[in-house]
Amino acid sequence: MDFEDFGLDFNNPDFIKYAESYSAKGHRLSSADELAPLLQSCLDEGGVHLIDAPVDYSENDLILNRQLPELTKNI
Repeated sequence: MDFEDFGLDFNNPDFIKYAESYSAKGHRLSSADELAPLLQSCLDEGGVHLIDAPVDYSENDLILNRQLPELTKNI
């Protein structure tokens, strides 16, 4: 909107601390291999759990803008 930058930047919150502020359990994944055991642990423990899972968007352009149109052009 052509406003001058005055030093205010918004970033993602710390979702783990955010969950804990509502008395939920917060978990952060560092690899996809951790997901299934963590889900089972959350189910076994019960209660409210929030899982912070990083997402790699690097292949979105390839898949959504190149491969998908090619695969669906004859549909």
